Amino acid sequence: MTELTSKHRASSLGGLLVAYDGSKSLYTAGELPFQVMDFSIKLGKPPRETEYKVTIHFAARANLYHLQRFLSGKQRDSPQDTIQALDVVLRESPSLNYVTVSRSFYSTIFGQRDIGDGLECWRGYYQSLRPTQMGLSLNIDISSTPFYKPISVMQFAQECLNLRNADPNRPLSDRDRLKLKKALRGIRVETTHQEGKRSAYKITGITSVPLIQLNFPLDDGNQMTVVQYFWGRYKYRLRFTSWPCLQSGNDSRPIYLPMEVCTIIEGQRFTRKLNEKQVTGILRATCERPRDREKSILKMVEHNNYSADKLAQEFGIDVTDKMVNVQARVLPPPMLKYHESGKDKACAPSVGQWNMIGKKMINGGNVQRWTCLNFSRLHIDGVKRFCGDLVKMCNAIGMVFNPMPVVEILSASANNIEGALKHAHQSAHNLQLLIVILPDVTGHYGKVKKVCETDLGIVSQCLKPDKVERANKQYFENVALKVNVKVGGRNTALQQALTRQIPLVTDLPTIFFGADVTHPAAGDDSSPSIAAVVASMDWPEITKYKAVVSAQLPRQEIIQDLYCTGTDPEKGTPVHSGMMRELLVSFFQKTKHKPSRIIFYRDGVSEGQFAQVLMYEMDAIRKACASLQEDYQPPVTFVVVQKRHHTRLFPEVHGKETDKSGNILPGTVVDTNICHPTEFDFYLCSHAGIQGTSRPTHYHVLFDENRFTADGLQLLTNNLCYTYARCTRSVSVVPPAYYAHLAAFRARYYDEPLEGWDSASIVSGGTRESAATGTGAAGPPVTFRRLPRIRDNVKDVMFYC
Repeated sequence: MTELTSKHRASSLGGLLVAYDGSKSLYTAGELPFQVMDFSIKLGKPPRETEYKVTIHFAARANLYHLQRFLSGKQRDSPQDTIQALDVVLRESPSLNYVTVSRSFYSTIFGQRDIGDGLECWRGYYQSLRPTQMGLSLNIDISSTPFYKPISVMQFAQECLNLRNADPNRPLSDRDRLKLKKALRGIRVETTHQEGKRSAYKITGITSVPLIQLNFPLDDGNQMTVVQYFWGRYKYRLRFTSWPCLQSGNDSRPIYLPMEVCTIIEGQRFTRKLNEKQVTGILRATCERPRDREKSILKMVEHNNYSADKLAQEFGIDVTDKMVNVQARVLPPPMLKYHESGKDKACAPSVGQWNMIGKKMINGGNVQRWTCLNFSRLHIDGVKRFCGDLVKMCNAIGMVFNPMPVVEILSASANNIEGALKHAHQSAHNLQLLIVILPDVTGHYGKVKKVCETDLGIVSQCLKPDKVERANKQYFENVALKVNVKVGGRNTALQQALTRQIPLVTDLPTIFFGADVTHPAAGDDSSPSIAAVVASMDWPEITKYKAVVSAQLPRQEIIQDLYCTGTDPEKGTPVHSGMMRELLVSFFQKTKHKPSRIIFYRDGVSEGQFAQVLMYEMDAIRKACASLQEDYQPPVTFVVVQKRHHTRLFPEVHGKETDKSGNILPGTVVDTNICHPTEFDFYLCSHAGIQGTSRPTHYHVLFDENRFTADGLQLLTNNLCYTYARCTRSVSVVPPAYYAHLAAFRARYYDEPLEGWDSASIVSGGTRESAATGTGAAGPPVTFRRLPRIRDNVKDVMFYC
């Protein structure tokens, strides 16, 4: 398209510049002098010259009048095609100069940093044109993402396999070969063994045999080894002949490429899952305090020099080089109630945090039957001392905790985790709590939780051995908070909730839902997406929740099992089920009240999916309620919770009205200027920053039958952020949505196969086939593992971790 514009702009294109979206659309600031025209474009030089045929035909005219009406609040339908056209115009210049990844642009000129194992982190920026109350706004933020280092394949292999000095005569183990094969598949490389010539290839795999054993047939029927070929053809003596060879092409016509003659082409993004070391490296590269991040963004805007962008000038787009100032309010923190027997019976958090000094849990749990399993190298005497100190802390802050374990505290081998857990379960009947000190090597947490929560029905508290070894008072306090809620206690509650002073919540029984869907990692098409829905199980306190999880088709964002119907195969009667229905029934059983209101916080939905998710999931909510009682239709407020966005709020004067980290104060809310032109949404920073720049959470109200005022819903959401059970800090996301997120990730551990599991068929509608439930929409079945049944006594605590 660049060649076409350069060659034909002055003639066929009428002197106009064009903006190309990289797919099928081309935008101009005025009409082209034709309706349809074919072009022939030649790239490259003979004999490798390639000819392309390009047809441009008139498609539509963007309606700027509709855009103006929408931005002024006189029209509700967003003219997305017009906004998309203007967005493409502003993206044209950077897309030609930088590596484009979705809405972000990256380049080594912005900086890079080694993050280990053959990868480096590139800095760049995110850019998006957004409709707001003040008109069209350009959202820009600093961004970073991992890339393959442009190094020799041999160096990459050594870094990937942690080999300091590769031995040419030592073959790779099968484990290392498979790891390297996975790491290199799909990477583009270029050869270096021919002077003055470099050829590019895409790696499809690596050979199973060493290079020295690799041969191929000649035209005369004889065989020649790759080593002989490189010496005979290029006079290149290969050294690493005991290592496998890279393979390009397909299995029927493979192209063999020795690793030592290949280098990785620059600018290839790494799309697989990062390991812990790499995640730490990328966080260090991207973590900036608010003052520094603001400077980086302004520097990026200055570098982009939008005023000199000829295409933007032609379209009449002017971008200011300063950030916009917006009005914000800081909501007051709620009063938190603690037990009357403590010195402090209530607490007013300061800058989003507080502590347990002088306080006792409002409802302390009772633990009489417990024990501890140690899978680490810690000495058993030290483990017993730790358990004794933990019991003392639990009793000191309001729990009733038996100092003596029901069976002896034991150490066990990390090689027999499942057997040790089952033995503990059999030895101690009706075990209320199992404390587990994890092995010294990471990676066993998921297995412990899977066995405890799906097989044995044990409530467990996992601890890292290094934390246990240097435990202090603060650590014991934090663990005690988790233990208390896991055994049915309540750490604190909103004082307004207990005195029934929260509007539209405490006057009538109200249930809070949180929902999220997690998807498998990039490139994993065999694992399901996992939906999790949690709901509050107490009223008016709103502190206890129950979780339900379900597997569904990969990448499916709509929750399929929210409501299901089927037919009982024996009786032939209709059967109603689903996650929503189960939680409504549980709320009634716990509180003896039917919910008179439903407040539904939905996490993980992008703006393009708002209408679809609202239509399907609101319908499921309605049907679940009607299945309990024909005329039962409580009013619903449906709020989407968005954390993955690029809006950042900075203090107008750094160091003034900020927390210790330099971030805006917890409780800061913005609901003007940068929000949607017509809809009910707001940005809320409910937490205090620890490091880096705080990201406010974006709450978008899609449906509101309860008729909350903006102030009412903002204050309620902020207050709920102080009821998160695992710490004495306000959190960044409203707890129902936070717990749903944790429950969905917890269920990912359950998806790992265990011996004896059955497969389950999921039809394209997403609901599970079983004796009690019918199928969803018609379609070819997709088979993968069904999530094992989670024990009922664990559903109330699985998201506390």
